[in-house]
Amino acid sequence: MLDVVNHDLASKGLRITTGTIVDATIIAAPSSTKNEKKRRDPEMHRTRKGNQWHFGAKAHIGVDSKSGAVHSVCTSAASVSDVHMLPDLLHGNEKKVWGDGGYHGQTEVIREAAPAAQDMTNRRAKNNKGEVNEEERRKNRNKSRCGRRPSGHFAS
Repeated sequence: MLDVVNHDLASKGLRITTGTIVDATIIAAPSSTKNEKKRRDPEMHRTRKGNQWHFGAKAHIGVDSKSGAVHSVCTSAASVSDVHMLPDLLHGNEKKVWGDGGYHGQTEVIREAAPAAQDMTNRRAKNNKGEVNEEERRKNRNKSRCGRRPSGHFAS
């Protein structure tokens, strides 16, 4: 369905393909076994985000960095790492790819999917000793603001 919409937008000159912001979100599902079959949904899994455990699925989303239009959506079990779905979220014409720390170290994957793209994903700001590198933290904060107005809405 998104391919048809993207083709229609491109034919009208409305699709901007300069960059993609990638991210994933957990879609919660009941972990209860109090249903008819007395078991959990086999397609749902559990995952940890921070110190909190969640049960369900995950939606992986690719958004145009200029227009804010969603151009790619993939779903997986919650236990699937964000980086595994990265190639499916890129359309190949990106100049830049933004993502949170979950996409750290995926420069080669980005290059394969979008050869002209620059990896703008956040880097780890803490070293092995738990010390915070303030320079990396500042760079990550600036990268996270890409394409956004101060109100939190995407720029047009």
